[in-house]
Amino acid sequence: MTSFTRKALVVRGGWEGHEPVKITELFLPFLREHGFDIDVSESLDAYADSERLAAADLVVQCWSMGEITREQRDGLAAAVRAGTGLAGWHGGIVDSFRGEVDYHQLTGGQFLMHPPGFIDHEVHLVPERADHPVIAGLTDFRVDTEQYWMSTDPLIDVLATTLFPAGGERDREVTMPAVWTRNWGAGRVFVSTIGHKPDDFDVPEVRTLTERGLLWASR
Repeated sequence: MTSFTRKALVVRGGWEGHEPVKITELFLPFLREHGFDIDVSESLDAYADSERLAAADLVVQCWSMGEITREQRDGLAAAVRAGTGLAGWHGGIVDSFRGEVDYHQLTGGQFLMHPPGFIDHEVHLVPERADHPVIAGLTDFRVDTEQYWMSTDPLIDVLATTLFPAGGERDREVTMPAVWTRNWGAGRVFVSTIGHKPDDFDVPEVRTLTERGLLWASR
C-alpha cells in the first residue's frame, strides 16, 4: 500500500480543447506511485484557499485561457514563493489568463502563436543542461503537434528548444524555448510547451521529461 508523504493539488479546467481532465488523468497514477496524495480542483477558487495551497507540495495546473481573479492569482504566487511547486504543460500553463502579466512572470513565459495545424518538428535538448534531472540521459526527439511561439523571461533555465525556420515575416531562423524551469522565491516552476493532445505523451521523451518535471518542481 502506498504511503503518501506529499500532496499534489491538480487544478484543471478552462478551454476544453486541451482536454484538461483526460490529460491530467494520465499523470495521477504516476504521482500516486511517487507518494503523492491527490487533491483535484476544477475551480480556480483553490488558489484563494491559503490553507489548501500551503498543504500542497506541488500544484499541477492544466487551465487554458479563462480569467483569474487578483485574489486567486496572488494566492498562487504567494504559495510558490513560500515553497509550493508549480508545474504544467502547453496551453494549460502558458496560455492561461491572457493579459495577466504577474501570472506570466511567475511561469516565465506567455504563448503568442503557433503555425496552423500540427507541425512535425524536432525538440533539441540544450547541451549545456544535459545533466539537469529533467532531461538527463535523454536525446533530441521529434513530435508532430503544435509548435508554440513564446515570449519568455530571461531568468528561466531553458532545457529544450525548437527551431522556427526563416520565412514569411521571419527574416531569419529563430530558436524558441520549449521546456524550462525556474526558481521563484522558495518554490520551483516547471514548464513544457509540448502537450496539446493526449498522444503527444506517447512520445517517450515527452512523457519522461514531463513526469520528471513534476517531481523536480515539487517541494
